[in-house]
Amino acid sequence: MALSGCASPPPEAVRQVEVSTQPVALGRFSNDVDTISTLEAIEEVQLAAQAPGRIERLLVRQGDQVQQGQLLLVLDQAQVRADVASLIAERDKDKLNYERFEFLASQGAASALQRDELKAQYLQSREAVAAREADLAFSNLRAPISGVISDLQVKQGDVIAAGAAFTKVVRNDRLMARIDVPGIFTNRVRPGLPVLLQEPQGGTAVATGVVSSVDPAVTPGTQTLLLKAEFPNPTGALRTGLRLRTRLVLAAGELPSVPFAAVTQSSGQSFVFSVGSLQDLERNPGKVNLEPLRALPAGSKFALQIPVQLGDLQNNRYPVLQGVGLSDPVITTNLLTLRHGTPVTVK
Repeated sequence: MALSGCASPPPEAVRQVEVSTQPVALGRFSNDVDTISTLEAIEEVQLAAQAPGRIERLLVRQGDQVQQGQLLLVLDQAQVRADVASLIAERDKDKLNYERFEFLASQGAASALQRDELKAQYLQSREAVAAREADLAFSNLRAPISGVISDLQVKQGDVIAAGAAFTKVVRNDRLMARIDVPGIFTNRVRPGLPVLLQEPQGGTAVATGVVSSVDPAVTPGTQTLLLKAEFPNPTGALRTGLRLRTRLVLAAGELPSVPFAAVTQSSGQSFVFSVGSLQDLERNPGKVNLEPLRALPAGSKFALQIPVQLGDLQNNRYPVLQGVGLSDPVITTNLLTLRHGTPVTVK
């Protein structure tokens, strides 16, 4: 009992932290410009009758899909036909007067001046008949392109004037986005760059396309550069005039990366914890007291805090520019309990 009382107490057990790890792996990262773009139809045609008249038959409604050449409406041109008949009668009368005075002038019984005035009047009447008869050829209005009828502003029975637009046909299966990017990217944008259209809220890509053209000048007031990109729209889910979040991909490639869960920050510096041996810790001990750690069983593992240089977070991963290399294990759990040199067991 006396000998037992003089013995030294056993050393305090060193607590080990259970952790999970992931290797540094290649991830795809891109250098993007996020902005807002407006969609517009590549083909859009305003419709107007080439002759006036009352709509006798209206064969389409707003939202109807039409094919090029399809009959859209038929005009009742009774008034046009009445006008033509009246003009023909006037033309025939002017022709008769002209021919009479031409004969009299040849006999010296009328002046050449009278004859020429009547000839000019006859020619004018003849041209008026031809012009009004041409209106009869425009009783039917057909679709100039394939597309969708938009904002139909007339109904059957309405009288429309020549040249007055009353609807338009919009081709909606392929759209173009007008994209304004900051002018500082002038030397980095070019046709062929990928473009993603995204939902306003979730950011999910709804369509992908490529830059088709780049404006040669920067807009002075906004200092932005106009790009245009085309997008397929086979289901018609996108509409002309829609404004969407847009991501222009300037460059893309694969880089070593670590998950978001592996990174800690301190005083503006980013760190990850790797797993190493006692020998690794002895090469870079920092402020760690190594004596109690040397008493641990051979093969024990330790958390090694490593400063890293990272790029911007994308898809929940950071690209690693400096600090750790491919396949190096990084700790992803219990980071708040770790310090440089903390003994760990890998789960």
